[in-house]
Amino acid sequence: LRVVDPANQQDVPTGEVGEIWIQSEMLMSGYWRKPSETAETMQPGGWLRTGDAAYLDAEGYIYLFDRYKDLIISGGENIYPAEIENVLNGHAAVLQVAVIGVAHEKWGETPRAVVVLRPETTASEAELVAYTRERLAHYKCPTSVVFADALPRNASGKLLKRELRLSHGAQFT
Repeated sequence: LRVVDPANQQDVPTGEVGEIWIQSEMLMSGYWRKPSETAETMQPGGWLRTGDAAYLDAEGYIYLFDRYKDLIISGGENIYPAEIENVLNGHAAVLQVAVIGVAHEKWGETPRAVVVLRPETTASEAELVAYTRERLAHYKCPTSVVFADALPRNASGKLLKRELRLSHGAQFT
């Protein structure tokens, strides 16, 4: 297992976030009929890029952050949606939440939270943004919150963020 900087494909120092790469004799040989995805994922030397953002601590424990494809880059800062989602899931009125990046004229991207409230509770956009500002660095806080009846999921229950980006990803100005 390695933790690699995706930009230069070099190992990152202990404690720094990078992409998990794994190597094993039991890895897949590629994606069925998807040669470009296979070429991107399978690296020389038998390494497989997982797409997971994580870091290793000094004792060799790995800490997962998020998926790199969900990373939001706002004003040059890397924002992992899972960090915002974990905070908002701590709010008493929040049943489910997903955070996506939306285009922003000044910052490039900005976080938007899509929230499903618990039955018989209420919360406003301002309340939820304020809640995150008490718990996160300001640049990580969502600049908008939209409410939904449900979050889109596939048959096995996996959240479909690409559908959220299509339905709730309009530009924020």
